[in-house]
Amino acid sequence: MTIAGSDSGGGAGIQADLKSFAAMGVYGTSAITAITAQNTLGVTDVLELPTSLIESQIDAIVSDIGSDSVKTGMLSSSEIIQTVTDRISHHGLNTLVVDPVMVAKGGDRLLHEQAVGALRDILVPLATVVTPNAPEAEILTGMTITNVEDARIAARILVDEIGAACAVVKGGHLEGPATDVLYDGSEFTLFTQERIPTKNTHGTGCTFASATAAGLAKGLSTQDAVRDAKAYVTAAIQSSFEIGGGHGPLNHFFELWGRND
Repeated sequence: MTIAGSDSGGGAGIQADLKSFAAMGVYGTSAITAITAQNTLGVTDVLELPTSLIESQIDAIVSDIGSDSVKTGMLSSSEIIQTVTDRISHHGLNTLVVDPVMVAKGGDRLLHEQAVGALRDILVPLATVVTPNAPEAEILTGMTITNVEDARIAARILVDEIGAACAVVKGGHLEGPATDVLYDGSEFTLFTQERIPTKNTHGTGCTFASATAAGLAKGLSTQDAVRDAKAYVTAAIQSSFEIGGGHGPLNHFFELWGRND
């Protein structure tokens, strides 16, 4: 199940999540937290859904279909974060991937500034794995991240101090090869991929987190789920679409439609 916002352009949010679930071989459900008017150029409008409706969606899914794994994305307010956290705890949804969405690819803010504390203090501690990029990890940890060693420190803080079971600090915003740092509370694992020269990276964070959640739903270890998600996102970027005038979307179904590389 994905609990996240809707992207009208189809590149990120629940649209990217559901495509990723399908491509990774799991059945996907969704609880929508917000509706965004969005395309490859940016976000032009946002409507947050009532917390009662978010709660009802989660309850409807769990009461009938169930959920082997949950991925959270855009949770824009403290009230929404509290509602989602309450339902996750109430239903005992113990396999949770938290993508701490804060800013859209085009630079538009998707998390109220006053909600950062709620995200860090009540949701991240429930995470099986939290998957921030470097700027998001900086906000969550209060430190500056400029290299892989900084990412190691941030990942350790997210686990040892903030309370996530595992953390992946993604290196797409850092210089050099794209190195993601996984810390599981005892050891670090680095996943490195040469940087792909493209602007078509809209939805990479959503896709990575939902692909990780899919792997966990299938019974993979966190390390294997992250490794598979990294490989999947890399291939989806390599075969991405030239759509729109901004940051284009990934090709989630490259195995079905073929690659563009």
